[in-house]
Amino acid sequence: MAENGGAVMADNKRLAVADFEPATKPKRNKFAFACAILASLTSIMLGYDIGVMSGAIIFIKEDLKINDSQVEILVGILNLYCLVGSCAAGRTSDWIGRRYTIVFACVIFFVGALLMGFATNYAFLMVGRFVAGIGVGYALMIAPVYTAEVSPASSRGFLTSFPEVFINSGILLGYVSNYAFSKLPLHLGWRLMLGVGAVPSFFMAIGVLGMPESPRWLVMQGRLGDAKKVLYKTSDSNEEAELRLSDIKEVAGIPQDCTDDIVQVQKQSHGEGVWRELLINPTPAVRHVLICAIGIHFFQQSSGIDAVVLYSPRIFEKAGITSANKKLLATIAVGFVKTVFILVATFFLDKVGRRPLLLSSFAGMVISLVTLGFSLTIIEHSDEKLTWAIVLCITMVLAYVALFSIGAGPITWVYSSEIFPLRLRAQGAGIGVAVNRVTSGVISMTFISLYEAISIGGAFFLFAGIATVAWFFFFTCLPETQGKTLEEMGGLFGNLVGWRKEAKMQKLKMKSKEVNGDGTSNGQIQLGNAQG
Repeated sequence: MAENGGAVMADNKRLAVADFEPATKPKRNKFAFACAILASLTSIMLGYDIGVMSGAIIFIKEDLKINDSQVEILVGILNLYCLVGSCAAGRTSDWIGRRYTIVFACVIFFVGALLMGFATNYAFLMVGRFVAGIGVGYALMIAPVYTAEVSPASSRGFLTSFPEVFINSGILLGYVSNYAFSKLPLHLGWRLMLGVGAVPSFFMAIGVLGMPESPRWLVMQGRLGDAKKVLYKTSDSNEEAELRLSDIKEVAGIPQDCTDDIVQVQKQSHGEGVWRELLINPTPAVRHVLICAIGIHFFQQSSGIDAVVLYSPRIFEKAGITSANKKLLATIAVGFVKTVFILVATFFLDKVGRRPLLLSSFAGMVISLVTLGFSLTIIEHSDEKLTWAIVLCITMVLAYVALFSIGAGPITWVYSSEIFPLRLRAQGAGIGVAVNRVTSGVISMTFISLYEAISIGGAFFLFAGIATVAWFFFFTCLPETQGKTLEEMGGLFGNLVGWRKEAKMQKLKMKSKEVNGDGTSNGQIQLGNAQG
């Protein structure tokens, strides 16, 4: 009865606030914006490493005399090393908090970048890659989770896309670093390219200390007073802050009439039982969420983005560009286009919605991959230089990264960070990052072998086929989450294929409840209730 009473109070409060809501859309919350910027800056570490390694590997190969197999391993292994960080990040962030986990990630990457910069041989370089990979894994998992938990629903898509924005910014900086240090002596240039990545991570660690802790983590620790202060700063209005607090308290199992600053909560903050609920005995809703999160992360990487970004100099070489300077300049163009279009995407996430952008993005990627495979095949089988085919190849590479950045890039992180219930969010996001990095590692560590086996054009035809399967998966299985609070996601999930009918029924029930004005339950099941 107490639980039902709490739910009724929350519903009545929600309706009362809705009656007095202003018609105009509130301005973006500047404090939440600043927090999202600081947290997402950690993602620049992954982007920089990806971008800088694509050019540095040219000089590393020549200086350390390594073969193509060693090149594949060196380039792609960081993605597998990320698993250590991403798997540990969920438990760490539930233990010490989201904010200090971000600081921890920066410190680890700082050490890894220095080790790579001072590497004297291949083995030493691999040790540095391992340490940096752990830091990147931590950052990839925690940045979108923190941002989703601190953001108001009205701008969550915009703010949660920031990690992808900074990944792209890091890639561009890495490409620029390649070009800037390429004129230095061979033994010095690539070491500076890798080692300079330690500088931003140091300043990021200091900056993050000025951020507040996630309000949802604070509630899980029973620190309602601190959570309320953060929510008042990061919400669009005081009423919204109260509603967000009410929703979080309901999911955390705290009575709605409890207003103490510090309360006793059931200790669930260190991951006990979470893995069982996620993997061994999930509810239909949690199973649906998990499939969506794993699927979107898998298809984001298996459609070939890392092959294009990491091996763009080789792709341009296959297209007929032989000058090292021209290859690096063309690669900078890839980074520039990728960064510009991710910025464009951030402004449409909360206006257009997740599904339309994601489906449009993958449809365009299929077309550009097929055209790229066609142009590379023509070039490979031609005895003379075909200028039109070279131009088409470069254009399709740029089109592919632009289309990826409009949808597949940012939405993967936004979607997977917002659909998990509170208690499962950290570990669930960690699973998504793990799938993302394993898939990326496999693609980046086998791309050279793949194109040598089935031709460079054939490799991109394969990626086009995977992207086509992805489109049908997204169309069939992924509900739209635009405008929903993190605690309202439960009504969208539970029926993997028939979610549209369920979502429509939930919407009709909500409208019927508002019209009748009764206090009965609207039938919407919160994902977190099953876990609490």
